[in-house]
Formats: sequence, C-alpha cells, structure tokens
Amino acid sequence: MPSRPVGELLREWRQRRSLSQLDLAMRAEVSARHVSFLETGRSSPSRDMLLHLAEELDVPLRERNALLMAAGFAPAYPENSLEEPQMKAAREAVELVLSGHEPYPALAVDRHWHLVTANRAVGLLLEGIPAELLTPPLNVLRLSLHPEGLAPNILNLEQWRAHILARLHRQAAATADAKLAELLVELRGMGGGGGAPEVHAPDFTSLVVPLRVRTRLGVLSFISTTTVFGTPRDITLSELAIESFFPADAATGELLRKAAEAARRSELS
Repeated sequence: MPSRPVGELLREWRQRRSLSQLDLAMRAEVSARHVSFLETGRSSPSRDMLLHLAEELDVPLRERNALLMAAGFAPAYPENSLEEPQMKAAREAVELVLSGHEPYPALAVDRHWHLVTANRAVGLLLEGIPAELLTPPLNVLRLSLHPEGLAPNILNLEQWRAHILARLHRQAAATADAKLAELLVELRGMGGGGGAPEVHAPDFTSLVVPLRVRTRLGVLSFISTTTVFGTPRDITLSELAIESFFPADAATGELLRKAAEAARRSELS
C-alpha cells in the first residue's frame, strides 16, 4: 500500500495541533507560503526541514519516521527493545526509579498502556484478581476498569473511570494512535463492576483525582504522577512512561511502610 503524501500528513498534524499555516510558519521561522507549498505538494521538504516542522508540531518519534519515509527519506529514530544490550542504561534507570519508590507502587507502561515492569508494591493492588487477567500483555487501564479486575475494589470508581477515559481521549487525540482509539472505545463500554461503596474521604478533586482502593491492608488512597525520559532519541524510550503512586493521606503511607517492614523481617527470618 503506497504511503500517503507527506504534505497531507503535515497538514493533518498541523490541524491536530489547532495551528494555522501562519502559526506554524512563525514557530518554525519560515514563510506561510512555504508551509502552504509543502502541504499542497508544490514543494518537497528537505530532511532537515521535515524534522524541524515535526519538532514544532510535537509529532511523536514513531510518526516522525513515518513522515520521513513518506518524503522518501530513511527513518531517523531507532526502535530497540529494552532487553537489547544498548538499552542497558535505560533499563537500569527504570528499575532504579521503580525500586526507589518502594514501599509505594510504581510501574512502567508502553504507549498502549501495556505493563513493562513494576515494583513489588504493585503486587498488593493485584491480589485476588483472576490469573487470566494478569497474563501478558497486561493492559493496566483495562485491568483497572475490568469488572473482574481492580474495579470492584475502587471506592471512587466513577470518578477514577472518568479520569482514565479523559486522559486516554487526550492521548489518542494527541498521538493519532488507532490502537489507543480502539482501547478508548473498549473501556467506554466497560461497566466496571460497580466498585466498592464509597466512604468519607479527603476531597482532592480540586487538585488531583485520587485512587481509593480497598486492599487486605485496608483502604489505601493514592495520587499519581507520570515520568517520561527527557529528549529521547529512541522510539521505545519516547513511548515509555513511569506511573508512580504516592500516599494521599498519612494512614496510607503508614500502612505501606509497616507492610514493607514486615515483609523485610520475614525475608530475613
């Protein structure tokens, strides 16, 4: 199947970023006429110009390669598995971040929200979930909203579900990733299993959306942050994200610290 014209792809990315030709021209420090000629095919972009425009449009690295190939150039960005020798430093950095976050949960996911790796604290949240739902590739968003997954233990399921769907919608729109769009449709169709009954909890809604989940330790409340690699040159790294969960209240922190200490004593005995 022949590639679509590079000008057509450029126009789609410009429109996806809600920019006019003049807006993009000013950002890229070129003329609006030149942008117009590139989009209509009257001019062919150089490799450097194409990469420059892609940078200004914040095009994901995977799609930058697609733009280059559509214009007849070789891809600029490699895609290596984290298991390959040249990715050792990145792999060790990920593991360091995850282990350093214990006793609080943290996990790494790829661009489609498949679990790449996680620290030991994540296991607490997965207890009691059927083994078939934990079989790789494990999609953490699907698992969190699945009626037999984490959803029945989430006390603020309606709020958490709305947060997940809104976030995924923004990601799908920003990346133009068809699989993310499909996942969004799938998750919208999940009832989520009703969730556990809500109890009185601190109101974080004006600041962040918390995750309140029932576990064998009791009710744990988390807020989350996302970490990505700065200025990556590899597609795999550019699409890798680390989700770190922090205690949203003192009780959660205390429960997790005590559980971790008990586990350490058990390992030493």
